[in-house]
Amino acid sequence: MNSFLHFKFLPLSLRMVYTMTLLVLGTGYLFAMIQVFEVHAGRDGNPSLSANDLRIAYSGQSGGTRLESALHGPMKSMLPNEERQVILDWINKDDASKESYDARVKPIMDTRCIMCHSAAANPHLPSLTSHDEVSKLIVKDEGMSIATLVRVSHIHLFGITFIFFIVSLIFAHSYLRPVWIKCVVIIVPFLTILMDIASWYLTKMWPAFAWMVIGSGALMGLSFAIQWFTSMYQMWFYKPPKELLECGGQLPIMGDGSIKCQPYRE
Repeated sequence: MNSFLHFKFLPLSLRMVYTMTLLVLGTGYLFAMIQVFEVHAGRDGNPSLSANDLRIAYSGQSGGTRLESALHGPMKSMLPNEERQVILDWINKDDASKESYDARVKPIMDTRCIMCHSAAANPHLPSLTSHDEVSKLIVKDEGMSIATLVRVSHIHLFGITFIFFIVSLIFAHSYLRPVWIKCVVIIVPFLTILMDIASWYLTKMWPAFAWMVIGSGALMGLSFAIQWFTSMYQMWFYKPPKELLECGGQLPIMGDGSIKCQPYRE
């Protein structure tokens, strides 16, 4: 049997399945990018996302504490700026004293934080229900722990691989020449998944590898965009070339100016 069949010659029902799958996955990818920005942007004090933000996230902030890094990064939007500044002043100006904590910080923690940061609410997040527990976060920020990286790594490896398996399976029905370009677009995201995960650990040891996190993420996103837009365009708007139409959507064998339609593999 021929190993290739273009989108235009697939049943309408199957093209609808592919289209809705791409729409949902594309929306999910956009939200994933927004989440990455919300979690990491601003750790270095600037609102944009930079390599320095990623360096701080994975290897820690020199001279800063874990609580400060969280307040500048993923927790920044969880409380008003004036309340955030109260906590920062408590760390740096009040020497994290219990008296100042009880008077100024505890009311903020009780109102804004402990709904998520308590042993009962989420055992995977640091508990912020007492001065002793909060004080454990006023230590040198060393970035994500190895245990956290391992936990997040296997989730990403399984989840993102599954996403690109689906997208690439759909994209395989597209008509691109030369074939090696199509193969590269399919292969790149799977390689960059491994690059991305590896760069987290490398950045923790050598902060300069934060640029590898950005590079692998950019390549992954570029490949996703190429596959998504190519598939959607060729599924509904593309007019296949004459030789593909004459062969009923299968790959023709070209030679001596003639078109032969017979089983042919890419």
